[in-house]
Amino acid sequence: MTGPLWVLFGGVLGGVIGSFLATLILRWPAGRSIAQGRSACDGCGAPIDPVRMVPILSFALARGQAGCCGTRIDPSHPIVEILAALIGALAFTIAPPIEAAAGAVFGWLLLTLALLDLRHFWLPDRLTIPLLAFGLIGGLAGIGPPLDDRLIGMVGGYVALEAVRIGYAKVRGREGLGRGDAKLFAAIGAWLGWRAMPVVLLLASLIGLGMVLGLMLMKRAPNRTDRLPLGTCLCLAAWPVWGTSAILSALWRSQT
Repeated sequence: MTGPLWVLFGGVLGGVIGSFLATLILRWPAGRSIAQGRSACDGCGAPIDPVRMVPILSFALARGQAGCCGTRIDPSHPIVEILAALIGALAFTIAPPIEAAAGAVFGWLLLTLALLDLRHFWLPDRLTIPLLAFGLIGGLAGIGPPLDDRLIGMVGGYVALEAVRIGYAKVRGREGLGRGDAKLFAAIGAWLGWRAMPVVLLLASLIGLGMVLGLMLMKRAPNRTDRLPLGTCLCLAAWPVWGTSAILSALWRSQT
């Protein structure tokens, strides 16, 4: 466990990173440039001064409207900033600084992929491949699960979902899973190791069932044309598994 200053650091850093991630989530799928971050207004293109770029607080003070032109600011900005801040703060609450930093990066990348898949059914290789690489680097650095467990998780995760994708396509004559789902599951395996993979898949399945039940409660019965974002479910399941593992590791260290 870490002290309150580390937790504050994780939360503030998460809010700043969340500001960039929100811009990426909104602009990248639309083919818009993200090189300049939030330095320009989405409505009129006017430069945004630093005072109006403070994560979360700026949105609240502006009441959700751009000060330059009055355009409504997409609420995704504060939502992603808050979620990223929570990920950072929680990571530094439950793990030592180095492990917490790694876990926060894991959470921020999962957050981005979860929202991209939820909104656009898109898991870009430019995020999943770095996520996988960072996981293996963590193993090489001796952070968390050993490298061999991560390699087995990576290969096993990819083969498992890719086999399901190919089998479903042959039996049903249509795609049931995207290629990005197997790559994402491989990246999660590269972070958590093979022992955590069944738990992640079970939780992801339960989250997917919850989405279906949600549709039914809204009196909108799912049909064969409905698509559920499996990548989002996997992301939502993976980070709590990491957090649980970090807590158990901290408790074990405290008793030894």
